[in-house]
Amino acid sequence: MDCIFCKIIAREIPANIAYEDDRLLAFHDISPQAPSHVLIIPKHHIATLNDLNSDNADLISHMVLTATKLADEQGLAKSGYRLIWNCNEQGGQDVFHIHLHLLGGRAMHWPPG
Repeated sequence: MDCIFCKIIAREIPANIAYEDDRLLAFHDISPQAPSHVLIIPKHHIATLNDLNSDNADLISHMVLTATKLADEQGLAKSGYRLIWNCNEQGGQDVFHIHLHLLGGRAMHWPPG
């Protein structure tokens, strides 16, 4: 498989890891869009949110709870942070392995920019 996130999980590509458990890996984005930008990914390859099913849907809550834990550890919980999912090309997904963006450390505006 030629998935960059799978290669990070396999330690074929280095990453600045922020968190790891038996189901997830979280690492700092190499092109951060905020002072704090962490990507939270499942260790099992799932291409898009559309590929979730009843067998793996609990993974989403685990990813969100991990994001809130990381936000607290990074001092973002009180001031605020943003969680972002992208799905498919028009949704802004450019790596086809589901991932949750945790962004914080500055005021977030909508639309982003």
